[in-house]
Amino acid sequence: MFKKLLFIFALIPALTAAQELNCSVQINAEQTGQSNLQVFRTLKTAVEEFMNKTTWTNQQYKQQEKIDCNIVLIINTINSDYFTGNIQVQSSRPVYNSSYNTTLFNFNDRQFSFRYTEFQPMNYNPNSFDNNLISTLAFYAYTIIGMDAATFQEGGGTPYFEEAAQIVNTASQSGGEGWTAQSGSQSRYRLNQDLLSPNFAGFGNILYAYHRNGLDYMAENPKDAKQSVAVTLSLFNELYNNRPNNFLTRVFFDAKADEVVKIFTGGPQVNITDLVSTLTKVAPTKGSYWRQIKL
Repeated sequence: MFKKLLFIFALIPALTAAQELNCSVQINAEQTGQSNLQVFRTLKTAVEEFMNKTTWTNQQYKQQEKIDCNIVLIINTINSDYFTGNIQVQSSRPVYNSSYNTTLFNFNDRQFSFRYTEFQPMNYNPNSFDNNLISTLAFYAYTIIGMDAATFQEGGGTPYFEEAAQIVNTASQSGGEGWTAQSGSQSRYRLNQDLLSPNFAGFGNILYAYHRNGLDYMAENPKDAKQSVAVTLSLFNELYNNRPNNFLTRVFFDAKADEVVKIFTGGPQVNITDLVSTLTKVAPTKGSYWRQIKL
């Protein structure tokens, strides 16, 4: 019996190591005028436990391999158990041979409402729609994991984006905002559709090349790494030519604009004349950033 117990305890670290996310959660309820309600503290704890304790994949993650991410729930109104607001989602990953973490995903979802009662159980079932809070959080969990995987292996994010697509399909039956084609061009539905669309296959190639062939070699050979990043960013021309002002380009630069400026200001010089022209064309809303890059 004692040996059996030792065997069971020996399994525990391996089982718990499968959890993939290191997620911190904030609740901003200032606009409700009721930001001190106990329900917001309970909600914060519930969301953190849901994101961090759910096993999302069959991959084994060591503690240092967990994906750092942040979620901010901005609550605009509360009516009994019904909440409306925004959800801001951000994730990052470390860069090889450095102490630097690069932002992968920085998304503000404005189509967000849900019902929540204190201490209600939060369990993810991929085959059913339980409530909008669980489905939205699960959607972003798989999107975060997919974006991370895409930077380490070409096509690595696809299985996780497909899991997110299943959530979209199930949640769309609820008729809630963000889950259907009618939800607009910057919805969860559109994000997932574009991440899986053959029309935007080049986006996955950009994610991989930018990180593995660029950032991850920056400490080893900064000039070649910067040149690789410049070449990779030029690939947005093709996405632009296929679909001007496409959503995924915006998603990328919402996370990366500040980083791109820092890469190309200071350090070894590379030819960036064409780069600035490309950035101005494909991401014109970030023009204030591109003007900081000195030729």
